[in-house]
Amino acid sequence: MGSFSFVHWAILLAWFFIVVFPVGKILSRLGFHWALALLTLIPGVNLILLWALAFIAWPKDKTAPAD
Repeated sequence: MGSFSFVHWAILLAWFFIVVFPVGKILSRLGFHWALALLTLIPGVNLILLWALAFIAWPKDKTAPAD
């Protein structure tokens, strides 16, 4: 058991760009800080974050409908 190899770091970087980066963009569009997306890396917390996002009032819900 040694240190992480190049393959491990490549997988971690790929996971960051596949999951954390898009969640950060979504959160920033909702008015939250993008760093909140780092919570998606913690098992269990990511599900709580998903449920919280499902039930908050989104900015689209706050605007008056255009006729």
